[in-house]
Order: sequence, then C-alpha cells, then structure tokens
Amino acid sequence: MPQIKIYQEDDIPSPMMKIWHSFSDNPFAFAGLWAVIGILLLSIFGPFIAPYAPEQQDPHALLLAPSWDPAGTVEHFLGTDDLGRDIFSRLLHGAHLTFGMALGIVMTALTLGFIIGAVSGMMKGLKSSILSHLLDALLSIPSLLMAILVVAVMGPGLDNVFWAVGIALTPQFVRAIHQAVHEELQKEYVTAAKLDGANPFQIFWYVIMPNVWDTVIIQTTLGISAAILDIAALGFLNLGAQAPSPEWGAMVSQGMDNLLTAPWTVTIPGIAILCSVLAINLVGDGLRSALSPINN
Repeated sequence: MPQIKIYQEDDIPSPMMKIWHSFSDNPFAFAGLWAVIGILLLSIFGPFIAPYAPEQQDPHALLLAPSWDPAGTVEHFLGTDDLGRDIFSRLLHGAHLTFGMALGIVMTALTLGFIIGAVSGMMKGLKSSILSHLLDALLSIPSLLMAILVVAVMGPGLDNVFWAVGIALTPQFVRAIHQAVHEELQKEYVTAAKLDGANPFQIFWYVIMPNVWDTVIIQTTLGISAAILDIAALGFLNLGAQAPSPEWGAMVSQGMDNLLTAPWTVTIPGIAILCSVLAINLVGDGLRSALSPINN
C-alpha cells in the first residue's frame, strides 16, 4: 500500500526560499551575484587597499607593462599609464566613481520613478493617457543621448553626470512601474478588495504592491547596468569625469593615445566595465527567471 508523505508546516518553503533556490540553481546568475558582491566590496574598500594614490606618478615607470609581461614588475600589477600612474590603484579608486555612482543614481531614479509611476498607475482616464503618451515620447530618446543633452546644458563634471544620468533613467522606472500597477489594477482581486471597502492606499500597498515587486527588482538591475554604461560613455567623451579622475570611462579615454604602444591602458578599464555590466545582467536574467510565475 503506497505511503502518503505528510509535510509539516516548517517543511514548506517560503516564497523567498523558492526564489532563492530557483536563482541559485542557475550557475551563471549565481556567478554573477558573487561578481557583483566583489565589485561592490571593491567600490567600498578599494581606496583603502589600493597600493598607490590615483594621481601618484612614477617618472621611472612610464607605460610599464602588466606583471605577467616579461617587461612588467610585481610593484605595478596591472602596469602604468603614460604618466607613471598605477592602473590597479586607479581601478580601485575608480570603482566607487563608476559602480558606486551608478548605484546612487539608480536608487534616486527608482525613488522618483516609483512615486510618479505608482501615483500615475492608480489614475484612470485622460490623466493616465496623457502621462502614458508623454513617457512613450521620452523613452523614444536613448538614455545616453538624453544624458548628453542634459550635460550639454549643465556642463561637464561628475556632479552634473549624476543628475544627467538620473534624469535620463527616471522615465524608464516611471514607465515600468506605471504599466505594472495599471495592469494589476484591472485584476479581479483588486475589484474584490474595492467591494470589501478598501481605500486606494490599502489597495495599492496591500493588494497591488506585492505583485509588482518583481518588476521593480528587474528594472533596478537593468538600470544599474545602463547607468554604468552611461557614466563610462560620458567619461569617455570628456563630458563626465575630467582628468586626472580615475573613473573607468575617463581612463579609457585617457589611454586612447597609447592604444597601439600600451594597449593595457585601454583594455584593462574596458574589461572592468564589461565585467561589471555582464555580472549585473546575469543577475538580472537570473532574477527574471526566478521571479517568473512558472517557477513560483
């Protein structure tokens, strides 16, 4: 006679545990998570563990190759640039400028986008339609182009880059949250909550909000990778961080003159940008898969 297995209440995994198990079963997403954690730690503690100051010059070590090259030395692990500055130290100092600033920009854009998107998503009629068309018009402009336009008005510099990229990314958060809230508002369980006498705030916070968290999380990961690329692109175009800043995009721009004679001055910060964006995209894809209704 077949035995029936009875699960205790403690044996039933919580929704968060289901999401974590689904995410951790994806080796690429899990590897991306560890990479993001590593980059985050470097952005926080990088300036304290860097062997040299970012602007410190060594006239006896100009364009020194990385340590794995026969002409390189261990003292300058990733080589030096044309002014004798240690590239490894500049990468560590630049991590909080590129990656750290991207996190701050996305948190600011997320806050503004969440408030505007949630309020507009709860609206109906002409106001919602006008805002929807306005967002479509803004999203037709690439975020980098919009950031360039804002910087052109405000002027170059890291402070202006923060606001320029934030302004460029905010419509994406507004649109994603607005659409998610508006779609949930049409569901039958929202109608049932209205019939039970729930007010608009209760409907949003207790009924709709638990079902749009996946949209917020996924859009946040996409926003971080977009912010890193926009910050680096503005630095490369000399519209963002200015020399001698160790921001990764500015480092690529400063090394272009030595691309043929010292390619590591360009490729190493470029690889840092690539790895950061790739790791965040892997985490975003893993979260999208884990948060999908099929897995839950």
